[in-house]
Amino acid sequence: MATTQAVIKRTAKSSRFGLRTTPEQEIVLRRAAELCHKTLTEFILDSAYHAAEQTLLNQRLFTVSGSRYENFLDLLDRPAEDNIGLQDLFSKSAPWDQ
Repeated sequence: MATTQAVIKRTAKSSRFGLRTTPEQEIVLRRAAELCHKTLTEFILDSAYHAAEQTLLNQRLFTVSGSRYENFLDLLDRPAEDNIGLQDLFSKSAPWDQ
């Protein structure tokens, strides 16, 4: 999605967002922006954009077409194979159970 972000940066900005924060939130945001050598607006926009990208990428629904779909179905129809690593992982108790 870096390509999309590059296109957005080259495009004239015409939309506006208004935000209301607590004084504490503003302090934290300003400090973080300073550490990143960005303006407050740049920092908030970059952070929100990254979070939006991750949200979209984490969706469980995905689409494929043609031969890729057939290959995907073939993978799903295969019998399960032993996975030594997973067997080892699940044979141990969780750290929070110890």
